[in-house]
Amino acid sequence: MATPRSYISIKDWSESDRPREKLLQQGSRSLTDAELLAILLGSGTVSMSAVELSRNILSDAGQSLQQLGKKTLKELMVHKGIGEAKAITIAAAMELGRRRAMEMPTQVVKITCSQDAFKVLQPIIGELPHEEFWVLLLDNSNKVLEKHQVSKGGITATHVDHRLLFKQAIAAGAVAIIIAHNHPSGTLKPSKPDQDITRKIKTAGDTLDIKVLDHLIVTQENYYSFADNQLL
Repeated sequence: MATPRSYISIKDWSESDRPREKLLQQGSRSLTDAELLAILLGSGTVSMSAVELSRNILSDAGQSLQQLGKKTLKELMVHKGIGEAKAITIAAAMELGRRRAMEMPTQVVKITCSQDAFKVLQPIIGELPHEEFWVLLLDNSNKVLEKHQVSKGGITATHVDHRLLFKQAIAAGAVAIIIAHNHPSGTLKPSKPDQDITRKIKTAGDTLDIKVLDHLIVTQENYYSFADNQLL
């Protein structure tokens, strides 16, 4: 005997309310986050629909896609109905979203202030659980030529090879750079090592006639600019 359901199956919903059909008829923007997530999951459990399961998952993430993107597979799998395959599907979708945000716009970005640099860098490093050090390579109009990861470190520190950094800058024909790293802890206060590496890179840049315009410390929602605070 089949186990009785305690909910109304999506198949029994009106066609205009079913996530897949709604997307087909009205486009993806018409769907809620839960409905989009439900399409990824494909099915729910014997006691709840895929949409209800998705709502529970989003509720656990504080209704934040940013927080959902930080969930590990193990954390996703605490939800009944989320096995390894579905957890991997969610993680893959979150990573695709992050990579889409990282892509440069069609128009070349021109950096006119620290906020402009933050907008480029936040999707790349703002939500990482470990530190990474990046560089933006700029032309003589302060347009971004390239962006590169210089190093990847642990939760508390990252080691920067400034020779590699300037090798990339010279190869790209950059006349200026903006360096940046993230603080997973969320603190915006620069540490002594942060200040030391800034001085070291600034000195090397002066020798090579490549301007170091700024050093940003990036968190999920905010940033600290060395230039804005007269530390550069």
